[in-house]
Amino acid sequence: MANKDWFPAFNYTDWWSRFGNHHQNKTQHQPTQILVGGSQHWHFGYNYTDWAIKNAPFYLNDTLVFKYDAPNATTFPHSVYMFKSYGSFLKCDIKKAKMLASPVQGGGEGFKFVLQKWQPHYFACGERNGFHCNNGTMKFAVMPMFRPFFWQRP
Repeated sequence: MANKDWFPAFNYTDWWSRFGNHHQNKTQHQPTQILVGGSQHWHFGYNYTDWAIKNAPFYLNDTLVFKYDAPNATTFPHSVYMFKSYGSFLKCDIKKAKMLASPVQGGGEGFKFVLQKWQPHYFACGERNGFHCNNGTMKFAVMPMFRPFFWQRP
């Protein structure tokens, strides 16, 4: 028992079982589907930047689900655009953005976007020539993080 003399009352051979071999909750390490806006869905007048801050962090391979009503006589149409740069996102320059989902793609199960790249993602509604984005509420940014990984002994 050579290690018993290193430090009294500390068993160095037992360190890994006490501190290194944590049982992990497998469900918390799986990609998640996240409903954009929660129960509010994707609609005009809701602050999605606040929503993104409150629901962070987002992880790689999580799926953002955009649900919105198809255009009709009582609702405004909505869409989902993604901007390539922070500058175009701030200016809501729809001409420099890519349409990901048209006004009819948000119904039913909604439009799904998987966060596959480790980079900022800038989303906004592009309808009414960017008015929904320009008023500052129907836009948000996320930076997916790497999912925590804890090595577990076999």
